[in-house]
Amino acid sequence: MEEAEKKLGLITKYFGDFSPAQLQQFAALEGLYNEWNSQINVISRKDMESLYEKHVLHSLSIAAAFEFQPGQQIVDLGTGGGFPGIPLAIFFPEVKFHLVDSIGKKIKVVEAVAEGLGLKNVTAQHTRVEDIKNRKFDFVVSRAVAPLKDLWHWSKPLLKKNPPGEGIKPGLICLKGGDLTAEIAESGCKPRIMEVKELFNEEYFKEKYLLYVRQ
Repeated sequence: MEEAEKKLGLITKYFGDFSPAQLQQFAALEGLYNEWNSQINVISRKDMESLYEKHVLHSLSIAAAFEFQPGQQIVDLGTGGGFPGIPLAIFFPEVKFHLVDSIGKKIKVVEAVAEGLGLKNVTAQHTRVEDIKNRKFDFVVSRAVAPLKDLWHWSKPLLKKNPPGEGIKPGLICLKGGDLTAEIAESGCKPRIMEVKELFNEEYFKEKYLLYVRQ
């Protein structure tokens, strides 16, 4: 129990407003991923030991920088085992998340984890993102699945055109690491760049960035 509280403490250190249900869901993540990861490897064994830092808190850097509004729709492009989509869906229970991956077994894990957590605001789809038709989203989120140039190419057709109202405009929000100079130049985008270490003062987040490209 102390170990679980310590891991959750990494999240509550930076966020203070969770309901008991949300805390329970965050606490349940490790058991669910351990169970499914033993059947279908979606997270490396080494990373499982630091699941809450490297996957959960890293995903929540998006929540630290962006305030999604109730009823908004977010697509997680190349979600893998469910990151950043699953932690964000726990954080924003009134926001709808659609988690997409081209590898079917990963979507199987995502669906099982979402069901195990009782998340009603998550849907998952085994598809390539370019095959999603007739759906528009407020934001695309993604975690280092492809170069920015490709991510933006896939994201543009999925984004709503400047809906009315206040708040941040539709766009792509992606998590990246390392020297991004060449990748950004090649993309032709002018992203807003935030350092994750400015949000979470943990050594792991050194040279990890949040990029936002607006529609």
